[in-house]
Amino acid sequence: MIPDKVPKDDVFHASGDLKNEAHVPNFEKYKELYHKSVEAPEEFWGDVAKEFYWKTKYSGQFLDYNFDVTKGKIYVKCMEGATTNICYNLLDRNVHEKKLGDKVAFYWEGNEPGDELTVTYRELLQQVCKFANVLKSQGVKKGDRVSIYMPMVVELVVAMLACARIGAVHSIVFAGFSAESLCERIMDSQCSLLITADGFYRGDKLISLKVIADEALQKCRDKSFTVERCIMLKHLSKEEEATSPGSQSPPAKRPCPDLQEKEKERAKRVRPVPQVPWNPEVDMCWHSLMRGASDECEPVWCDSEDPLFILYTSGSTGKPKGVLHTVSGYMLYTATTFKLVFDYQPNDVYWCTADIGWITGHSYITYGPLANGATSVLFEGLPTYPTVSRMWEIVDKYRVSKFYTAPTAIRLLMKYGSEPVQKCKRDSLKVLGTVGEPINPEAWQWYYSVVGEKKCPIVDTFWQTETGGHVLTPLPAATPMKPGSATFPFFGVVPAILNESGEELEGPSEGYLVFKQPWPGVMRSVFGNHERFETTYFKKFPGYYVTGDGCRRDKDGYYWITGRIDDMLNVSGHLLSTAEVESALVEHEAVAEAAVVGRPHPVKGESLYCFVTLTDGVSYNRTLEAELKKLVREKIGAIATPDYIQNAPGLPKTRSGKIMRRVLRKIARNERDLGDVSTLADSSVIEQLFQNRCCTAV
Repeated sequence: MIPDKVPKDDVFHASGDLKNEAHVPNFEKYKELYHKSVEAPEEFWGDVAKEFYWKTKYSGQFLDYNFDVTKGKIYVKCMEGATTNICYNLLDRNVHEKKLGDKVAFYWEGNEPGDELTVTYRELLQQVCKFANVLKSQGVKKGDRVSIYMPMVVELVVAMLACARIGAVHSIVFAGFSAESLCERIMDSQCSLLITADGFYRGDKLISLKVIADEALQKCRDKSFTVERCIMLKHLSKEEEATSPGSQSPPAKRPCPDLQEKEKERAKRVRPVPQVPWNPEVDMCWHSLMRGASDECEPVWCDSEDPLFILYTSGSTGKPKGVLHTVSGYMLYTATTFKLVFDYQPNDVYWCTADIGWITGHSYITYGPLANGATSVLFEGLPTYPTVSRMWEIVDKYRVSKFYTAPTAIRLLMKYGSEPVQKCKRDSLKVLGTVGEPINPEAWQWYYSVVGEKKCPIVDTFWQTETGGHVLTPLPAATPMKPGSATFPFFGVVPAILNESGEELEGPSEGYLVFKQPWPGVMRSVFGNHERFETTYFKKFPGYYVTGDGCRRDKDGYYWITGRIDDMLNVSGHLLSTAEVESALVEHEAVAEAAVVGRPHPVKGESLYCFVTLTDGVSYNRTLEAELKKLVREKIGAIATPDYIQNAPGLPKTRSGKIMRRVLRKIARNERDLGDVSTLADSSVIEQLFQNRCCTAV
């Protein structure tokens, strides 16, 4: 499983200084801890659990599971019977036991330079308690689902931790998703309350979030599901502006500070603020509710396997899956992966550039860092706004030592060369990380040489929404790095590579990446649909968790992720279902059939290449292209906007009528070597598709 020795040639090593202070200082220590985590998980994770507060101890097995669907229901249980509260462990424990009340929890950096805020652990605890009391005043109780649709502001963290404090289940929806996507997620999770904001800026672009939220709630009502209450944060608008002309306004009182006594006066904006619709029967003002709330709130003690949150990820059938994570295992795993993968030290300033609307933000902006008492940067803006040096300016401003971003961002900034990077010092950086997709070796080398000046190891992390935290990753001081490789498994994780017949492959090989046993942070189910959970992850190869990713293991035992095997695309680190995009396209009356595949993209990794077959009598033109792009944006969100749309009078199909997407992927890439096409019902469509293929993005 783990090689006895790692190669000395063609690998990159951490500096001696980093090794001297590291939690896992060398490969021998990694091997020792890894074998303990796999062979004696109760002892390994039990040591981790001692760092946290438990109201009652667990009974029975520390980690109990069944991964074999032929032997009964799939389940994973960690520390069953123990009770705790994750919010208490993230905040109260740090403030009262570890005396970190005055330590900075977050440096918030807004979209505009100079728009900033500093929040300590004590202030965060007070605000979370206040909002937990607000939620209770609105009838939210343990087990209820709360939908959160907010920009990257401190109040987003406050909202999610307030849910956790009272045992409610948060379901955060990325603020780039459409009204239709928000509606779908609200209805699937049966949320009782929505929390949103008036709007926010992404660079120069105003996103009127409350308008989209209202549209989503109306769509819910049209489908006979009503959300009774919506709490809105005024992020851009002033109290008197939080209403549209002619509508009834909320109470015209001066808003209290978002974070008492500490919030700096936010930079005055020269940009217009959104006109915010207001429905007094449904809408409530965050600030007004917080004014009267107590800043003391006893936590609700939850069982280890009580649900913590639902987070939706694209499914290959087109309907998003509500990935369900539970309290204790997720807490232990995110805390441990954060501490060891980034080699977190008490004086570090850590910055993860992800959005909290994705699992990376859940695990490595909120739960993992706060569980370790870390100081983090929370960034609202874009890496290229207002200049392409923005990220490195922030690194210098806050003296960031551990930095975590996506290969997409790295490739984007590579286009501008090294000068925008080198005009900033970056001398505080110690560890660099990547997330969301495999990083190509060229981008790895640029990141390592230009950004890190060959002094910072790169932790190239592989994991999924479903895994809760890193599962394949280097450790900064312990793992010799190969550019583009996720290297070796994290503690407790046992990978294997299978062939199509489900046989385990040994040595250098390539096939399906699976895992043989659980770790504490793995998902427990698909919300409301356990059968889908079993079908998606466990039925293809009984006895294994199936990731859906292909993987290669080289002669030195290093793992390399080769990409999705199912009909999923990884666009800018975001997983998209081809079926979901196809469903949106065929809703247009002019489209009879659609097929979507991925095409390599120099910045995004993959781009969406769409083939559309039109109904009889309809001609293909730029107006139709624009309508189709707009339709996909409205149904899913801007991240799913097609890069290429090709008119396809016919699609390559087998005699049984199945579309051969393998052939379409070749056409999108202009690769003539199609392999075996003997099962095609009509091979003449192939040449026509090659002739019609898109050479430039639409």
